[in-house]
Amino acid sequence: MRYSVLVEPVEEGEKMPGWFYAHVPSLGVTTHGQGIEGALDAARDLIHLWVDEKKAAGENPAPAPRVRAASGPSIGGRILGSVPE
Repeated sequence: MRYSVLVEPVEEGEKMPGWFYAHVPSLGVTTHGQGIEGALDAARDLIHLWVDEKKAAGENPAPAPRVRAASGPSIGGRILGSVPE
């Protein structure tokens, strides 16, 4: 399974230079990390936690994906990509 991840820089007003948000729209979750790689690592961790939580609740989630750096088009400072399993 693939999870799309939208990575965007944290606003300057939040005083976190070099930090990025990582949104996983299909799961409705957001995390953040230092640098793009840090944000993708945090997204991977969050996806694994989400899957574990679904299993603990007795649901049958899709297999936990592996995250690797994704490149894609940039729109207004946001990087669009997908995270393959």
